[in-house]
Amino acid sequence: MILFSRTDNSLFGRWWWTVDRWLLGALGLLILFGGFLVTTASPAVAQRIGLDGSYFITRQFIILLPSILVMLGISLLPPRQILLLATAAFGVGIVAMVITLTNGMEIKGARRWISLPGFSLQPSEFVKPAFIVLNAWLLAHPAVRSLGLPKLLPVGLLALTVTLLLLQPDLGMTMVVSAVWLAQLFLAGLPLILVAIGGGLGIIGLIGAYFMFPHVSSRIDRFLNPEAGDSYQVDRALEAFQAGGLFGVGPGQGTVKETIPDSHADFIFAVAGEELGLIWCLALLVLIAFIVLRGFYRSGQGPTLFVTLAGSGLIVQFGLQALINIGSSLHLLPTKGMTLPFVSYGGSSLVAMGMGMGMLLALTRKRTHTP
Repeated sequence: MILFSRTDNSLFGRWWWTVDRWLLGALGLLILFGGFLVTTASPAVAQRIGLDGSYFITRQFIILLPSILVMLGISLLPPRQILLLATAAFGVGIVAMVITLTNGMEIKGARRWISLPGFSLQPSEFVKPAFIVLNAWLLAHPAVRSLGLPKLLPVGLLALTVTLLLLQPDLGMTMVVSAVWLAQLFLAGLPLILVAIGGGLGIIGLIGAYFMFPHVSSRIDRFLNPEAGDSYQVDRALEAFQAGGLFGVGPGQGTVKETIPDSHADFIFAVAGEELGLIWCLALLVLIAFIVLRGFYRSGQGPTLFVTLAGSGLIVQFGLQALINIGSSLHLLPTKGMTLPFVSYGGSSLVAMGMGMGMLLALTRKRTHTP
Protein backbone atom coordinates (compact mmCIF):
# COMPACT_ATOMS: atom_id res chain seq x y z
CA MET A 1 0.00 0.00 0.00
CA ILE A 2 1.50 3.34 -1.12
CA LEU A 3 0.42 6.27 1.02
CA PHE A 4 2.52 8.94 -0.72
CA SER A 5 4.02 9.31 -4.18
CA ARG A 6 7.78 9.49 -4.52
CA THR A 7 7.49 13.07 -5.72
CA ASP A 8 5.66 14.16 -2.57
CA ASN A 9 8.02 16.59 -0.80
CA SER A 10 5.79 17.15 2.22
CA LEU A 11 7.06 16.28 5.70
CA PHE A 12 5.04 13.05 5.79
CA GLY A 13 5.88 12.19 2.19
CA ARG A 14 9.61 12.43 2.84
CA TRP A 15 9.14 10.46 6.06
CA TRP A 16 7.29 7.63 4.33
CA TRP A 17 9.98 7.10 1.69
CA THR A 18 12.91 7.32 4.11
CA VAL A 19 11.68 5.46 7.21
CA ASP A 20 12.38 1.72 7.48
CA ARG A 21 8.88 0.39 6.76
CA TRP A 22 9.90 -3.19 7.63
CA LEU A 23 10.93 -2.10 11.11
CA LEU A 24 7.87 0.12 11.44
CA GLY A 25 5.57 -2.71 10.40
CA ALA A 26 7.19 -5.18 12.80
CA LEU A 27 6.75 -2.75 15.69
CA GLY A 28 3.11 -2.31 14.66
CA LEU A 29 2.55 -6.08 14.76
CA LEU A 30 4.18 -6.26 18.20
CA ILE A 31 1.87 -3.52 19.48
CA LEU A 32 -1.18 -5.42 18.15
CA PHE A 33 0.07 -8.62 19.79
CA GLY A 34 0.49 -6.78 23.07
CA GLY A 35 -2.95 -5.22 22.89
CA PHE A 36 -4.49 -8.65 22.43
CA LEU A 37 -2.57 -10.21 25.34
CA VAL A 38 -3.37 -7.37 27.76
CA THR A 39 -7.03 -7.69 26.79
CA THR A 40 -7.11 -11.37 27.66
CA ALA A 41 -4.74 -11.31 30.67
CA SER A 42 -5.81 -8.23 32.64
CA PRO A 43 -9.55 -8.69 33.49
CA ALA A 44 -8.85 -11.49 35.98
CA VAL A 45 -6.13 -9.39 37.63
CA ALA A 46 -8.44 -6.37 37.92
CA GLN A 47 -11.31 -8.38 39.37
CA ARG A 48 -9.03 -10.06 41.89
CA ILE A 49 -8.13 -6.68 43.42
CA GLY A 50 -11.70 -5.37 43.34
CA LEU A 51 -11.61 -3.31 40.14
CA ASP A 52 -13.78 -3.39 37.05
CA GLY A 53 -12.68 -6.09 34.61
CA SER A 54 -11.91 -3.55 31.90
CA TYR A 55 -9.83 -1.29 34.18
CA PHE A 56 -6.35 -2.29 32.92
CA ILE A 57 -7.56 -2.67 29.32
CA THR A 58 -8.91 0.88 29.27
CA ARG A 59 -5.79 2.32 30.85
CA GLN A 60 -3.52 0.37 28.50
CA PHE A 61 -5.20 1.67 25.36
CA ILE A 62 -5.38 5.19 26.75
CA ILE A 63 -1.60 5.07 27.30
CA LEU A 64 -0.96 3.21 24.05
CA LEU A 65 -2.29 6.08 21.92
CA PRO A 66 0.24 8.68 23.14
CA SER A 67 2.96 6.01 23.00
CA ILE A 68 2.30 5.44 19.29
CA LEU A 69 2.04 9.18 18.64
CA VAL A 70 5.32 9.77 20.48
CA MET A 71 7.01 7.05 18.42
CA LEU A 72 5.72 8.36 15.09
CA GLY A 73 6.25 12.01 16.01
CA ILE A 74 9.87 11.48 17.07
CA SER A 75 10.54 9.38 13.95
CA LEU A 76 9.90 12.54 11.90
CA LEU A 77 12.83 14.36 13.50
CA PRO A 78 16.33 14.69 12.03
CA PRO A 79 19.25 13.31 14.06
CA ARG A 80 20.30 16.73 15.37
CA GLN A 81 16.88 17.21 16.96
CA ILE A 82 17.00 13.66 18.33
CA LEU A 83 20.20 14.66 20.14
CA LEU A 84 18.59 17.82 21.50
CA LEU A 85 15.54 15.85 22.64
CA ALA A 86 17.74 13.26 24.35
CA THR A 87 19.75 15.95 26.13
CA ALA A 88 16.63 17.66 27.43
CA ALA A 89 14.99 14.36 28.43
CA PHE A 90 18.12 13.24 30.25
CA GLY A 91 18.40 16.50 32.19
CA VAL A 92 14.75 16.54 33.21
CA GLY A 93 14.81 12.81 33.96
CA ILE A 94 17.85 13.06 36.23
CA VAL A 95 16.23 15.89 38.21
CA ALA A 96 13.04 13.83 38.50
CA MET A 97 15.01 10.79 39.67
CA VAL A 98 16.55 12.89 42.44
CA ILE A 99 13.06 14.01 43.45
CA THR A 100 11.89 10.39 43.69
CA LEU A 101 14.54 9.68 46.32
CA THR A 102 12.91 12.13 48.75
CA ASN A 103 9.32 12.56 47.57
CA GLY A 104 8.68 9.49 45.45
CA MET A 105 6.19 6.71 46.06
CA GLU A 106 7.65 3.78 47.97
CA ILE A 107 6.55 0.40 46.61
CA LYS A 108 8.09 -2.83 47.90
CA GLY A 109 10.98 -0.90 49.44
CA ALA A 110 11.87 1.03 46.25
CA ARG A 111 11.34 4.69 45.38
CA ARG A 112 11.06 4.84 41.59
CA TRP A 113 7.76 6.63 40.97
CA ILE A 114 6.43 10.16 41.26
CA SER A 115 2.72 10.39 42.03
CA LEU A 116 0.85 12.73 39.66
CA PRO A 117 -2.91 13.35 39.34
CA GLY A 118 -4.41 10.22 37.82
CA PHE A 119 -1.18 8.27 37.29
CA SER A 120 2.35 7.61 38.51
CA LEU A 121 5.51 8.41 36.54
CA GLN A 122 8.78 6.45 36.56
CA PRO A 123 11.45 8.95 35.41
CA SER A 124 14.18 6.33 35.01
CA GLU A 125 12.30 4.76 32.09
CA PHE A 126 12.74 7.98 30.09
CA VAL A 127 16.34 8.40 31.17
CA LYS A 128 17.28 5.08 29.49
CA PRO A 129 16.82 6.03 25.80
CA ALA A 130 18.06 9.56 26.46
CA PHE A 131 21.21 8.19 28.13
CA ILE A 132 21.86 5.89 25.15
CA VAL A 133 21.65 8.66 22.56
CA LEU A 134 23.68 11.11 24.65
CA ASN A 135 26.37 8.51 25.33
CA ALA A 136 26.55 7.71 21.60
CA TRP A 137 27.15 11.38 20.82
CA LEU A 138 29.92 11.61 23.42
CA LEU A 139 31.63 8.47 22.10
CA ALA A 140 31.38 9.68 18.49
CA HIS A 141 32.48 13.26 19.13
CA PRO A 142 36.06 13.85 17.88
CA ALA A 143 37.03 15.82 20.99
CA VAL A 144 35.98 12.97 23.26
CA ARG A 145 37.57 10.29 21.10
CA SER A 146 40.88 12.16 21.21
CA LEU A 147 40.99 11.76 25.01
CA GLY A 148 41.79 8.08 24.65
CA LEU A 149 40.87 5.59 27.35
CA PRO A 150 39.28 5.95 29.78
CA LYS A 151 36.80 8.21 28.03
CA LEU A 152 36.01 10.40 31.00
CA LEU A 153 32.76 11.99 29.90
CA PRO A 154 30.99 8.69 29.03
CA VAL A 155 32.29 7.20 32.28
CA GLY A 156 30.91 10.17 34.23
CA LEU A 157 27.57 9.89 32.44
CA LEU A 158 27.31 6.21 33.40
CA ALA A 159 28.39 6.86 36.99
CA LEU A 160 25.72 9.54 37.46
CA THR A 161 22.94 7.38 36.01
CA VAL A 162 23.93 4.18 37.81
CA THR A 163 24.33 5.93 41.16
CA LEU A 164 20.78 7.27 41.03
CA LEU A 165 19.42 3.90 39.91
CA LEU A 166 21.12 2.07 42.77
CA LEU A 167 19.83 4.59 45.29
CA GLN A 168 16.22 3.82 44.28
CA PRO A 169 17.26 0.84 44.18
CA ASP A 170 16.79 -0.68 40.71
CA LEU A 171 19.45 -3.29 40.02
CA GLY A 172 17.76 -4.66 36.89
CA MET A 173 17.73 -1.32 35.12
CA THR A 174 21.27 -0.67 36.32
CA MET A 175 22.40 -3.88 34.61
CA VAL A 176 20.60 -3.00 31.37
CA VAL A 177 22.06 0.53 31.26
CA SER A 178 25.56 -0.78 32.04
CA ALA A 179 25.32 -3.51 29.40
CA VAL A 180 24.19 -1.02 26.74
CA TRP A 181 27.00 1.36 27.72
CA LEU A 182 29.57 -1.42 27.40
CA ALA A 183 28.14 -2.50 24.03
CA GLN A 184 28.41 1.07 22.74
CA LEU A 185 32.01 1.35 23.92
CA PHE A 186 32.84 -1.91 22.13
CA LEU A 187 31.26 -0.66 18.90
CA ALA A 188 33.16 2.61 19.28
CA GLY A 189 36.45 0.72 19.18
CA LEU A 190 37.08 -0.45 22.74
CA PRO A 191 39.56 -3.38 22.71
CA LEU A 192 38.02 -6.75 23.47
CA ILE A 193 40.25 -7.23 26.54
CA LEU A 194 38.77 -4.09 28.10
CA VAL A 195 35.26 -5.35 27.33
CA ALA A 196 36.14 -8.52 29.23
CA ILE A 197 37.45 -6.43 32.13
CA GLY A 198 34.21 -4.43 32.09
CA GLY A 199 32.21 -7.65 32.15
CA GLY A 200 34.28 -8.86 35.09
CA LEU A 201 33.61 -5.64 36.97
CA GLY A 202 29.92 -6.14 36.25
CA ILE A 203 30.06 -9.61 37.80
CA ILE A 204 31.83 -8.18 40.84
CA GLY A 205 29.11 -5.54 41.09
CA LEU A 206 26.41 -8.21 40.92
CA ILE A 207 28.12 -10.15 43.72
CA GLY A 208 28.24 -6.96 45.77
CA ALA A 209 24.55 -6.34 45.11
CA TYR A 210 23.80 -9.88 46.31
CA PHE A 211 25.21 -9.05 49.74
CA MET A 212 23.98 -5.43 49.88
CA PHE A 213 20.35 -5.76 48.76
CA PRO A 214 18.15 -8.39 50.46
CA HIS A 215 15.63 -8.50 47.59
CA VAL A 216 18.44 -9.28 45.14
CA SER A 217 19.82 -12.12 47.25
CA SER A 218 16.30 -13.48 47.73
CA ARG A 219 15.61 -13.59 43.99
CA ILE A 220 18.95 -15.19 43.17
CA ASP A 221 18.55 -17.76 45.95
CA ARG A 222 15.08 -18.67 44.70
CA PHE A 223 16.40 -18.96 41.15
CA LEU A 224 19.27 -21.26 42.13
CA ASN A 225 17.23 -23.20 44.69
CA PRO A 226 13.43 -22.85 44.37
CA GLU A 227 12.99 -24.50 47.77
CA ALA A 228 14.90 -21.62 49.40
CA GLY A 229 11.87 -19.33 49.25
CA ASP A 230 8.60 -18.43 47.61
CA SER A 231 8.68 -19.33 43.89
CA TYR A 232 4.92 -19.26 43.45
CA GLN A 233 4.74 -17.05 40.35
CA VAL A 234 7.51 -18.88 38.49
CA ASP A 235 5.99 -22.28 39.33
CA ARG A 236 2.58 -21.19 38.03
CA ALA A 237 4.18 -19.76 34.90
CA LEU A 238 5.94 -23.04 34.12
CA GLU A 239 2.69 -24.92 34.67
CA ALA A 240 1.00 -22.55 32.21
CA PHE A 241 3.53 -23.35 29.49
CA GLN A 242 3.01 -27.08 30.09
CA ALA A 243 -0.78 -26.70 29.93
CA GLY A 244 -0.60 -24.69 26.73
CA GLY A 245 1.30 -27.30 24.78
CA LEU A 246 1.71 -26.75 21.06
CA PHE A 247 -1.50 -24.90 20.20
CA GLY A 248 -2.70 -23.51 23.56
CA VAL A 249 -6.01 -23.85 25.37
CA GLY A 250 -7.55 -20.99 23.41
CA PRO A 251 -7.73 -17.18 23.81
CA GLY A 252 -9.37 -16.26 27.10
CA GLN A 253 -9.50 -19.88 28.31
CA GLY A 254 -6.35 -19.89 30.42
CA THR A 255 -6.28 -20.00 34.21
CA VAL A 256 -2.78 -18.76 35.04
CA LYS A 257 -3.98 -15.14 34.94
CA GLU A 258 -6.27 -15.96 37.85
CA THR A 259 -3.39 -17.01 40.08
CA ILE A 260 -0.36 -14.86 39.14
CA PRO A 261 -0.64 -11.26 40.45
CA ASP A 262 1.56 -9.87 37.63
CA SER A 263 0.15 -11.95 34.78
CA HIS A 264 -0.71 -8.78 32.79
CA ALA A 265 2.80 -7.33 33.21
CA ASP A 266 5.92 -9.25 34.24
CA PHE A 267 4.45 -12.68 33.43
CA ILE A 268 2.34 -11.91 30.37
CA PHE A 269 4.47 -14.31 28.32
CA ALA A 270 3.13 -17.14 30.52
CA VAL A 271 -0.43 -16.13 29.54
CA ALA A 272 0.64 -16.34 25.88
CA GLY A 273 2.15 -19.77 26.50
CA GLU A 274 -1.00 -21.17 28.07
CA GLU A 275 -3.63 -19.64 25.80
CA LEU A 276 -1.81 -19.50 22.46
CA GLY A 277 0.69 -22.33 22.81
CA LEU A 278 4.22 -22.89 21.60
CA ILE A 279 3.51 -21.93 17.97
CA TRP A 280 2.41 -18.37 18.74
CA CYS A 281 5.08 -17.94 21.42
CA LEU A 282 7.69 -18.82 18.82
CA ALA A 283 6.05 -16.38 16.40
CA LEU A 284 6.37 -13.66 19.04
CA LEU A 285 10.03 -14.55 19.57
CA VAL A 286 10.66 -14.44 15.81
CA LEU A 287 9.01 -11.02 15.62
CA ILE A 288 11.17 -9.67 18.46
CA ALA A 289 14.29 -11.22 16.89
CA PHE A 290 13.42 -9.62 13.55
CA ILE A 291 13.11 -6.19 15.18
CA VAL A 292 16.49 -6.64 16.90
CA LEU A 293 18.30 -7.88 13.80
CA ARG A 294 16.68 -5.30 11.53
CA GLY A 295 17.57 -2.57 14.01
CA PHE A 296 21.21 -3.66 14.08
CA TYR A 297 21.32 -3.90 10.28
CA ARG A 298 19.93 -0.43 9.70
CA SER A 299 22.05 1.09 12.48
CA GLY A 300 25.16 -0.46 10.95
CA GLN A 301 24.35 1.28 7.68
CA GLY A 302 24.25 4.67 9.41
CA PRO A 303 26.19 7.47 7.70
CA THR A 304 28.07 8.38 10.89
CA LEU A 305 29.40 6.73 14.02
CA PHE A 306 26.84 8.63 16.09
CA VAL A 307 23.93 7.03 14.24
CA THR A 308 25.49 3.58 14.48
CA LEU A 309 26.17 3.82 18.21
CA ALA A 310 22.83 5.40 19.12
CA GLY A 311 20.73 3.04 16.99
CA SER A 312 22.63 -0.04 18.17
CA GLY A 313 22.34 1.03 21.81
CA LEU A 314 18.59 1.53 21.53
CA ILE A 315 18.07 -1.88 19.98
CA VAL A 316 20.33 -3.53 22.60
CA GLN A 317 18.11 -2.03 25.30
CA PHE A 318 14.99 -3.33 23.53
CA GLY A 319 16.45 -6.83 23.12
CA LEU A 320 17.80 -7.07 26.67
CA GLN A 321 14.49 -6.00 28.15
CA ALA A 322 12.64 -8.64 26.13
CA LEU A 323 15.23 -11.28 27.04
CA ILE A 324 14.96 -10.55 30.77
CA ASN A 325 11.16 -10.63 30.76
CA ILE A 326 10.89 -13.87 28.78
CA GLY A 327 13.80 -15.48 30.62
CA SER A 328 12.19 -14.75 33.98
CA SER A 329 8.91 -16.36 32.90
CA LEU A 330 10.73 -19.49 31.74
CA HIS A 331 12.89 -19.66 34.89
CA LEU A 332 16.01 -19.12 32.80
CA LEU A 333 16.85 -15.94 34.72
CA PRO A 334 16.06 -14.65 38.22
CA THR A 335 12.74 -12.82 38.34
CA LYS A 336 12.92 -9.09 37.65
CA GLY A 337 10.09 -6.63 37.35
CA MET A 338 10.76 -5.67 33.73
CA THR A 339 8.07 -5.33 31.08
CA LEU A 340 8.04 -7.06 27.70
CA PRO A 341 8.35 -4.14 25.22
CA PHE A 342 4.97 -3.06 23.79
CA VAL A 343 3.37 -6.28 25.10
CA SER A 344 3.12 -5.98 28.89
CA TYR A 345 0.75 -3.63 30.65
CA GLY A 346 2.60 -0.46 31.55
CA GLY A 347 2.48 3.30 31.74
CA SER A 348 5.89 4.97 31.82
CA SER A 349 7.58 1.94 30.24
CA LEU A 350 5.17 1.95 27.30
CA VAL A 351 5.58 5.65 26.49
CA ALA A 352 9.35 5.50 27.07
CA MET A 353 9.64 2.52 24.71
CA GLY A 354 7.69 4.52 22.13
CA MET A 355 10.22 7.30 22.63
CA GLY A 356 13.16 4.94 22.19
CA MET A 357 11.81 3.22 19.09
CA GLY A 358 10.85 6.60 17.62
CA MET A 359 14.47 7.65 18.04
CA LEU A 360 15.60 4.42 16.35
CA LEU A 361 13.25 4.95 13.41
CA ALA A 362 14.44 8.55 13.05
CA LEU A 363 18.15 7.69 13.21
CA THR A 364 17.87 4.82 10.70
CA ARG A 365 15.96 6.77 8.07
CA LYS A 366 17.65 7.07 4.67
CA ARG A 367 19.39 10.26 3.60
CA THR A 368 19.69 11.54 7.18
CA HIS A 369 22.38 13.88 8.39
CA THR A 370 23.76 13.87 11.88
CA PRO A 371 25.70 16.47 13.86
